[in-house]
Amino acid sequence: MRGPLLRLLRPRRASPQPLLVSGSLWGRAQSAAVSQAYSTQAGGTMRPTGRYPIPNKKDLPYDIVELMEEVEMKSGFLPNVFSVMSHRPAEFRAFFAYYNAIMNKETGRLSKADKELIVVATSVVNRCPYCVIAHGALHRIYSKKPALADQVVVNWKLADLSEREQAMLEFALAVSHADNITEEHFQKLEAQGFDREDAWDIGTIASFFAMSNRIAHFTDLRPNEEFYTMGRIPRDKEKAETL
Repeated sequence: MRGPLLRLLRPRRASPQPLLVSGSLWGRAQSAAVSQAYSTQAGGTMRPTGRYPIPNKKDLPYDIVELMEEVEMKSGFLPNVFSVMSHRPAEFRAFFAYYNAIMNKETGRLSKADKELIVVATSVVNRCPYCVIAHGALHRIYSKKPALADQVVVNWKLADLSEREQAMLEFALAVSHADNITEEHFQKLEAQGFDREDAWDIGTIASFFAMSNRIAHFTDLRPNEEFYTMGRIPRDKEKAETL
């Protein structure tokens, strides 16, 4: 099992070559040996990636190809969201820049597992298979709890959550449902050790992924098969099965 996929989006030292992104988040990638074109034509019985045509690799801007190749090289596969968003290069850059700002920030009291659990819970409300499955996989990896995300998908109120996690998800889901946010919402968070900046983080994750869920919906974005087993099969067993 490879490490979590989108850790690659953290800011890096600027590249000596232009990447066509103002204030680029990504430096020059290490050499990658990925040569195939990105296309909607899937092999076997798998469904196409989405409704919109995916540009050929040679037609994409350099900085986008660079990131896609690095993600695929380091993770072993390219998550479909990268392919689908490449249909609109300017939006691809904006999308992943904001993703990076909220999901990879080093400050605040939210752990990586907390953030992924928020994505899972709110994506269930928005009926987004891609985000539920992909971020459920990332939660399993970060939390080392293979069942918790599945429990949240079925009924978060019956899941084996701590009081802290319950308060966090209650706030995130209130944002997702567009409930009237009151001081009581903030007080419940504060009782579990979250401050106002943490509330902002919870709210922006819920809000960003509400948008992401809607994009996935109208583009018919489907999860990669690899996500279904990530964090479920022990590494040693998985390696043995691939020999």
